[in-house]
Amino acid sequence: MTIRLLLVDDHAVVRSGVKMLLENERDVQIVGEASSASEALEAAVRLKPNVILMDIGLPDLSGIDATREIKKRVAEVAIVALTIHEDEEYFFKMLEAGASGYVPKRAAPEELITAIRAAATGQVYLYPSLAKLLVRDFLDGGRALGAQTSSDLTDREQEVLTYLAEGASNEEIARSLVISPKTVARHRENIMRKLNLHSRAELVRYAIRKGIIKA
Repeated sequence: MTIRLLLVDDHAVVRSGVKMLLENERDVQIVGEASSASEALEAAVRLKPNVILMDIGLPDLSGIDATREIKKRVAEVAIVALTIHEDEEYFFKMLEAGASGYVPKRAAPEELITAIRAAATGQVYLYPSLAKLLVRDFLDGGRALGAQTSSDLTDREQEVLTYLAEGASNEEIARSLVISPKTVARHRENIMRKLNLHSRAELVRYAIRKGIIKA
C-alpha cells in the first residue's frame, strides 16, 4: 500500500524538511502541500489523501479547526498533528477534532514515520510523553469520566469499542465484524450513551484507562 500524504504547515522550511525525511520511504508519497487551513481543506477534498500531517499554528484557522472541517468533508482521512505544542489544551482539542495521532516537532524522524504508518492503517498513535497526559488526566480528576464500566456493554459493543478506540472507521469495523456500517453506528451510539462519553478523545482516554488499548 502506498500512503498518499498531504503536508500542511505554513513554514516552507518545515515542509521541505519533512519531504527530505520521507523521500526515501517507498510506501509514502507526498501528493500535495498546503500552507493554510483553507488550502488544506481544498486539497483534502480534491486529492483524497490517506494521511494528513497537520500543523496547529496556521495563519487563517487553527489546525484544530481545520482538522474538524476536513473530517466533516473527508471522514476517511487520518490526520496526524505535527506541532511544537505539547500542552494538554492543544493535545485534547486535537483528539476531539478527530486526529488519529499527535507528534511533536522535536520527535525523532522514526517516530513521525511510525505515526504516519499507524494512522494509515486505522490506528491511533500518541507520542509517549503525550500519552502520559491521558493517564494523568484520569489520576488528576478524570475519574468521573466513564464511571460506568465496560461490563455494561454487550459482547458485540465491547468488540466495536476496541476498534473505535484504535481509530477504525465505521466502514472498517463493519468489514472486520461482517456487519453493516449502520449497525456499527448504532453500536457506537449505544457505547457512548452507556459509558457517558461525549467525544472521541474521551473514548480513547476511557479505553486506555481500562486497558482496552495501549497507548
